[in-house]
Amino acid sequence: MTQPAVPAPRTPGPTPPASSGTSATTSVTTGPAGPSVVTTREALRAALGGERRAVVMTMGALHAGHLSLVERAREAVGPQGQVVVTIFVNPLQFGAGEDLDRYPRDLDGDVARLATVGADLVFAPAPDVVYPDGDPVVRVSAGRLGDVLEGTHRPGHFDGVLTVVLKLLHLVRPDVAVFGEKDAQQLLAVRRMVRDLDLDVEVVGVSTARDADGLAMSSRNAYLSPEERADGLALSAALRAGAAAAEAGEGAANVLAAAAGMLNEHPGVVVDYLALVDPVTVEEVGATFTGQALLLVAARVGATRLLDNLAVHVPAQDGSWKAQA
Repeated sequence: MTQPAVPAPRTPGPTPPASSGTSATTSVTTGPAGPSVVTTREALRAALGGERRAVVMTMGALHAGHLSLVERAREAVGPQGQVVVTIFVNPLQFGAGEDLDRYPRDLDGDVARLATVGADLVFAPAPDVVYPDGDPVVRVSAGRLGDVLEGTHRPGHFDGVLTVVLKLLHLVRPDVAVFGEKDAQQLLAVRRMVRDLDLDVEVVGVSTARDADGLAMSSRNAYLSPEERADGLALSAALRAGAAAAEAGEGAANVLAAAAGMLNEHPGVVVDYLALVDPVTVEEVGATFTGQALLLVAARVGATRLLDNLAVHVPAQDGSWKAQA
């Protein structure tokens, strides 16, 4: 089967002028340092430039975690490079009954936030720009990475994610793509796609950003009531409990037990899965496993689904161990 073509070498193009009309390029006023905003393929193509280019793919409703990705993207390409942020709520990755329609959207606010971290260009297309023929007939399959853990609870989710990521890579043609590590299985799937399909892009992961109380930053946190947010803190507390068990010399089974015990203390938290997995294959490790692993949790708090993870080194019996934030 023919693999997707590697993006062709690019010729930097000029940034199009701002426009207040309904032309191919739309501009949002954010002050002299604000990014240009484009909404069509043609306007994007004309606006691409820079000696090196980085992309940060988001669904909008940006928070400090997203902004840290943009800052890392700037580090990757330098002052003469171009940082492109995509804002697109991708319908392919939402299942029936999920929050596609109510997912928070605030383009003006997002652009204002991006101006504070030096983003150069925002690509904010409508669905018919990304999928001009409607639902694509040909999609990327996540394979076995899409069938476990998150994929079990959200069938087809990673196929939708990888399809839009591949399309945006072709449209933006970056040297570097920056993703957050909070969505650990997604990042692993993207890395696998880039490797397996020979895509000419460097994938950079950035550590999970957390609020002061330990809750992993997520656009969906806005759904939480104060009481639900308090329950949601059980996820990061469970991960810390598992890490503490590893630091105390416990094996894989007791790492999981420590994390599960913390979750069980919070009846408002409905756990979808808690797993200790290989950080490359996402396969669950056995009771005798030693080495680097990812402790993953997904749970529902009220109507909101939350994800979190922590890298943990499961010790051998000689006590040579370390847990990592």
